[in-house]
Amino acid sequence: MAFYSEDEQTEDYLFKIVLIGDSAVGKSNLLARFARDEFYPNSKSTIGVEFQTQKMDINGKEVKAQIWDTAGQERFRAVTSAYYRGAVGALLVYDISRRQTFESIGRWLNELHTHSDMNVVTILVGNKSDLKDAREVATAEGKALAEAQGLFFMETSALDSSNVSAAFQTVVREIYNILSRKVMQSQELKKHDTVSLGNGKTVVIQGESNREADVEPSKGWCCSS
Repeated sequence: MAFYSEDEQTEDYLFKIVLIGDSAVGKSNLLARFARDEFYPNSKSTIGVEFQTQKMDINGKEVKAQIWDTAGQERFRAVTSAYYRGAVGALLVYDISRRQTFESIGRWLNELHTHSDMNVVTILVGNKSDLKDAREVATAEGKALAEAQGLFFMETSALDSSNVSAAFQTVVREIYNILSRKVMQSQELKKHDTVSLGNGKTVVIQGESNREADVEPSKGWCCSS
């Protein structure tokens, strides 16, 4: 699924990021706060799927994060396959005031790994940190689970904006850093595998004709298939 045409595309990179977690943990409000600096105290469950885009500057490169949001309710499970396809980042959200949402994290992780690449950059987000008196999940529990699963971790509040931007930016920056390392590795390989001729043409040696189109950072690298 293409999200832009070459003529329309101006950003250097486009990353698809998904929001997952039980219904009513605040996924839509996290997205609204990050993308539009808005908060809806009486927001209803998301119906179907929607996405917002947000541009960021990382090391002089314009990165566009396309963030997808869908309801966590069981009746929307039919959207999972398409929802996860092409995702390179994920925010796995629970509500610190509802332990049941924290206990669902394992199931959501399994679903993420089933429908997407195992290397999706994921941050565990304990949302509604403003509800201190109603807390049912300790910060230490969230940190411990994140460490055990190899995830980033942060507690946020869409209500007061605490750590919302930081959570999204953590994912986007890590995706960018991983991609940059892959590009550098590819360029190092090309130095060994190709010989430049005087007329500017390049000859691929060792019979690896597909090396030339490896992971050179074409403008507008997109995470979608």
